[in-house]
Formats: sequence, C-alpha cells, structure tokens
Amino acid sequence: MEPIISLRQVSKSYGTKQVLGGIDLSILPGQVIGYIGPNGAGKSTTVKILCGLISDFEGEVEVAGINVREDVLAVKRKIGYVPELAELYDVLTPREFLTLMAELYELQESLAQERIHVMMQAIGLEAQIDQRMDTFSKGMRQKVLIISGILHNPEIIILDEPLSGLDANSVLIIKELIAQLAKDGKTIFYCSHMMDVVEKVSDRIILINQGKVIAQGTITELREQSGNNTSLEQIFSQLTSDESMSDAATNILKAFQTSNPTE
Repeated sequence: MEPIISLRQVSKSYGTKQVLGGIDLSILPGQVIGYIGPNGAGKSTTVKILCGLISDFEGEVEVAGINVREDVLAVKRKIGYVPELAELYDVLTPREFLTLMAELYELQESLAQERIHVMMQAIGLEAQIDQRMDTFSKGMRQKVLIISGILHNPEIIILDEPLSGLDANSVLIIKELIAQLAKDGKTIFYCSHMMDVVEKVSDRIILINQGKVIAQGTITELREQSGNNTSLEQIFSQLTSDESMSDAATNILKAFQTSNPTE
C-alpha cells in the first residue's frame, strides 16, 4: 500500500533557529496518527507544511500522491484542516460562514446545507446557527471550525489541538467522530497535548522533540521501548524532559518556602 502522506528529510529554519531537522514520515491511508511533542518541538510547523501554508522548507513532501510544492491547491482540496487558533469572520453566522466554506470547496448547495444542518445539530449548536459568532465562546467557535474542516468530506483530516476550549461532552463527541472517520477510511493527523485522548484514538503515535522524531509506534510498542507498562503521559515525560515532573513541581513549591527578604 502506498503512503498517503510522505515526508522525506524535511527541514525548516527561521533565521538561525532550526525548527525541523530532517523529518522522515510515511503514513498509510486510514491511519490515525497522534503527533505529539513539547511546545516548540515543530508540530505546528509540520502541520503548516502539510497544509501548504509554509513553502520555504527543505526536503520533499507528498500528500495523496501530490507534491506539495508542485500543486498546493490540489493538496488543499484533499485535506481538511482544523487549527487550534483561527480568526473566524465573526460578523457572520455559522450558517453564513459554513456556506462560504462550502462554496470555496465547490459543494453543491443543497448538499452543503444538508450537511451544515446535520453537523450543527450533532454538535449542539443548532439553536445558534443564525446567531452572529462575535457572541460565541471559544468552545463554540472551535465547534464551528471543526465542522468547516470536514464539511467537504476530505480524504485527509489534519487536527491541530482540535479540542481546545471544548467542554467534556464535546470532547467525547469529537473522540467518537475521529474513530468513526477512521473506520470510514479517512487518514487523520492529530496533534495534541491531551495525552489520554491521543493514547485512545491513535493507531500510531509519533513523538517529536527539538525538530526530530525520537520515538514512534503503537502505544504497546512505545511501552515496550520505554521498558515498563506505563501511560503515554509518562513515556512523553521520560523521553522529553531533563527533570522529572515530581522534581519540577517540588522546585516550584520551594519558591513559596523562601523567606520574604523584606521581613
């Protein structure tokens, strides 16, 4: 089976700071990939390269058999992208915004309106479908973004912290949605700091640190590599931190135990 996403020796620098240092990835169709790493590890840069938002990188990237550099618009037609932070046209209503997105993807109007209605109802925003989004909470905006990212039924769905701002019930809905999309043959590239969710939904987990892949495999394989039967959160800490979480917390508490020099 040919990979649906392929990165070969992908590097990216901002000035003298190297953010990605020779990433090699091969992702098969229908996989849910959990892409995790500390802040500044290069996760969002990888995502933006895959989406065609960054073009000045070194190496080769193919998405659905298309070279990102050669035909970025064709790549964008194949993917759905849900960022952590995005500016919505908040003077619009969800219906107006999602209709605009549907027109950009050249969806038939009747099909688009049916999907918008069903998805808004499923995610608990049907009552707000004609309400201007400048009154929406962060979680409500994120729900609209999630719908806009999958409205055109893309082959590949790229999620960058998609659960940011969502309540517990909405998180459960999105977790189930990811599972069902994967069963439907979609490929999902999922970046998140929520380790428990990554552990539960991912077929394969890729851990990146300082611009390089330092571990990858199923959660079972990662546990075997770490030498004990532990959680993804503990594996993450073990591989990316110079200091144990317990020691870090203890050192923070020491600040409260220091005498006030003015006393």
